[in-house]
Amino acid sequence: MNALADLIRSRRSIRRYQPRRIEPALLEWLCEMGGWAPSAHNRQPWRFALVTTPATQAHLARAMGERLQDDLRADGVEEAVIARDVQRSWQRITGAAALLCLCLTMQEMDRYPDPLRSAKEHLMAVQSAAMAGQNILLAAHSVGLGACWMCAPLFCPDAVRAALALPTDWQPQGLITLGYPAEEKAQPRKALPELLLWR
Repeated sequence: MNALADLIRSRRSIRRYQPRRIEPALLEWLCEMGGWAPSAHNRQPWRFALVTTPATQAHLARAMGERLQDDLRADGVEEAVIARDVQRSWQRITGAAALLCLCLTMQEMDRYPDPLRSAKEHLMAVQSAAMAGQNILLAAHSVGLGACWMCAPLFCPDAVRAALALPTDWQPQGLITLGYPAEEKAQPRKALPELLLWR
């Protein structure tokens, strides 16, 4: 119990990595650990796309950066701020040793004739995929890898799907950057009394 608590408490989002390759078998193991998460109806709606080639990372970063740039311009954001945000996104995506695009599919989830239950079913798939992502983050930390969950694919799923040539039913949920850490983090957490209600 203490070992698990230490693992959970010491995990941090790492965004800077050493220029060191991750073995493919280790990346596959991370996906396997993700697949042991709980899921709605045990349908296991998560899907994983691993990106390990610099050319594909750059292609993805460029596609996502272009969409980010367009969105920020439409919001009236200053060009200097846009350039900074796009550059930061580029560095995070291309600076990782590997990327894991976490997706979900609704193909095996239940289907309903009404939009309300359909939306809830989709939300259950989202929650299932997120739990798989947490498994992956903890598993990566347990073997000395750094990782960071990027939510950006939610804002440009079509760009991510096209850049990675994903199946049409794969809905990008998050991009997990992976690598051997080149930084240390110490982020505080809210005290339990701020978060907990006893009833």
